Amino acid sequence: MGLIDGLVATLQNEQLDDEHKKEYCEKQFDFTDDKKKGLEQNLADLETTIEDTTEKIATLTDELKALAEGIVTLDKEVKESTETRKEEHEEYTELMAGNNAAKDLLGVAKNRMNKFYNPKMYKAPPKRELTEEERISENMGVSFVQIASHSNKADPGPAPEAPGAFEKKTEESNGVLAMIDMIVADLDKESQESEIMKKDAQKAYETFMKDAAMKRITDSKAITDKEGAKADGETALEAAKEEKLSKVKELMATEKYIASLHLECDWLIKNFDLRKEARAGEIDSLKKAKAVLAGADFSLMEKGSQSRSLRGSA
Repeated sequence: MGLIDGLVATLQNEQLDDEHKKEYCEKQFDFTDDKKKGLEQNLADLETTIEDTTEKIATLTDELKALAEGIVTLDKEVKESTETRKEEHEEYTELMAGNNAAKDLLGVAKNRMNKFYNPKMYKAPPKRELTEEERISENMGVSFVQIASHSNKADPGPAPEAPGAFEKKTEESNGVLAMIDMIVADLDKESQESEIMKKDAQKAYETFMKDAAMKRITDSKAITDKEGAKADGETALEAAKEEKLSKVKELMATEKYIASLHLECDWLIKNFDLRKEARAGEIDSLKKAKAVLAGADFSLMEKGSQSRSLRGSA
């Protein structure tokens, strides 16, 4: 009976151990499964972060390239615009100088024609003090004129032209003077148009230069900002890759631990109910055997008691 009690206690302890082991395995499976799912989600998030950050860096790289090329193009346009404006100014200066020279020359021609055909409109050139050489030359010229006049007294020369011829020349001179006035008017109109075009071109150039300077400042600041964002993105990308590598290693370790748990626990969990039922049946059999033994001892004790009573009565 003592042996039976020992066997029952052993079976009960084994069942208790199986229950503790089963509880431990189930908790470990739940914990590691949750950990595995969490790690897989972390890896998925990190993969998304890596893809998004990589795309962002590529976009920033393209934008930086475009901004840099834009600044180069802008500087080229500024240089070309400055050169063009300089050439336009030189052309304007040459045009105005040419027109003024032409007007002066036409004015001189008109004034000389007025001297003969319209003396009232003639403007004598301002007197200036002659040099000694000029005075000598003038005096010599007067002397020659006087000699020539004395020598030509005998020959009165050709008769003056008829009034009709004079009137014809007057009409011709008036037409020439009108043509000169028309040419001067055309030159004035061209000069005025050139002046307006120069002002418009200068205004457009100043506006362009102002806008170009502002755009260059804006683009330069954008380059600085995007370079900073790109540097931050590259740092974040490296950190995400390192974290991903760490999570991959942790997931591999977790999967390895789960595999070991299956080796340790699968057989017990699969056969737990069968083992429990078998132990219960064995314990029940042992208890019945103990009861049988207890009943047999009681019968033997009764028989012994009766024998002693019979011997006593004898």
